[in-house]
Amino acid sequence: MGFKMGIVGLPNVGKSTLFNALTKTAAAQAANFPFCTIEPNVGDVAVPDARLMTLAKIGKSREVIPTRMTFVDIAGLVRGASKGEGLGNQFLANIREVDAIAHVLRCFVDDDVTHVEGRIDPVADAETIETELMIADMESIERRLANLSRKLRGGDKESLEQDALLRRALAALEDGKPARTVEVSEEERKSWRMLQLLTAKPVLFVCNVEEASAGKGNALSEKVAAMAAAQGAAHVVISAQIEEEISQLDAEEAEMFLSEMGLEEPGLDRLIRAGYQLLGLQTYFTVGPKEARAWTIPKGTLAPQAAGVIHGDFERGFIRAETVAYDDYVTHNGEAGAKEAGKFRVEGKGYEVKDGDVLHFLFNA
Repeated sequence: MGFKMGIVGLPNVGKSTLFNALTKTAAAQAANFPFCTIEPNVGDVAVPDARLMTLAKIGKSREVIPTRMTFVDIAGLVRGASKGEGLGNQFLANIREVDAIAHVLRCFVDDDVTHVEGRIDPVADAETIETELMIADMESIERRLANLSRKLRGGDKESLEQDALLRRALAALEDGKPARTVEVSEEERKSWRMLQLLTAKPVLFVCNVEEASAGKGNALSEKVAAMAAAQGAAHVVISAQIEEEISQLDAEEAEMFLSEMGLEEPGLDRLIRAGYQLLGLQTYFTVGPKEARAWTIPKGTLAPQAAGVIHGDFERGFIRAETVAYDDYVTHNGEAGAKEAGKFRVEGKGYEVKDGDVLHFLFNA
């Protein structure tokens, strides 16, 4: 289990370049004109996690299988997208299908790359797209409320809940706030997600800077950081150009290139960590002589549901989970050493899996 993140932004901000770098393919055509991406490109990428290789070495695993995440490169939105401008309706439909949005903002100046609105202002760009998504949400809500009226007269409980949620979202949107600012209780969360509102999706602002600013950002990315902080949103600074160059190198060359650029890690690593944090995800591991494998689960997941990520039978027939924390597994050189040190635990159905747990599940088939 991973998650699906849609890459959105105005034309010519570096979306397709970033997608190409992330997936190490040329599937997305990167060109200096609007709408070079017509169909959403989808790419699965391995989630980099140094812990997995460490565990595989200790467990003498023959195969290493990282968890994966999906990126969707969605064509550039423009002003008027909510009214169908620039193939807007199709693009808005693509956004509904993702779990979170990586909003790429142009934070570099390059006279050779045109800007669809003729100026470089990432905050204004963000507002343009947010406005289009909010308009689309308001129109969608108004249609749904009209369709619900007959069911409401019949006292349908599900329709009453949906009507209340839609009206709360509409009130926020009319106040100029995205739907993600609406407070939703745990009991309402499932129904809220089913509304598939565009502005309810978590947003990660991706500041695409020039190569020289990849480490610390620049004045433009600082403006985005201030905007993100004011919204309670996350942001990350990346040079899509550098990421694309790194994607063409082998591991040793990439490490040398990063060192020369004064960077500690690829931007992809930062982007995925920020995405995990955005969606409240974490990783647990299974380790054996056959394979060492990483699995993604939401924070707060209980042991039976974590087991179900591997196979539904594991959850249905769950008996117990044998677990060692990552640090204990490494410190004591594996499961046997952890047992001797008293760091091996047996947990039941109520155990909340922690990030980095090394787990073995026992179940009835």
